Amino acid sequence: VQLQASGGGLVQPGGSLRLSCVASGRFFSINGMGWYRQAPGKQRELVAIINRGGMTNYADSVKGRFAISRDNAKNTVTLQMNSLKPEDTAVYSCYAAAEFTTRPSSVYWGQGTQVTVSS
Repeated sequence: VQLQASGGGLVQPGGSLRLSCVASGRFFSINGMGWYRQAPGKQRELVAIINRGGMTNYADSVKGRFAISRDNAKNTVTLQMNSLKPEDTAVYSCYAAAEFTTRPSSVYWGQGTQVTVSS
């Protein structure tokens, strides 16, 4: 299972960015998908997650500004980030919990994409 993330970059405070991540490979289905981030010198933290049924959970710091969505048919998860702040600067990594018919489910991670919010 491979995860390919796209989006990210440099944006001014108050701006918007959109991250996408697509899962590919051989699996039965994808259950949970989401995004974590890690800023320099800080621990990795959850940003937003979404299950296959569309239930979401957000970090308090991004509620009302970020929106996570997914396309189950395309095994894609998207994070729309609005009203970005300098403290949102971090490497954002997507993950996906893949289910298989012949072995236990496993979590896979994308390569990470840099988001920098600066004027």
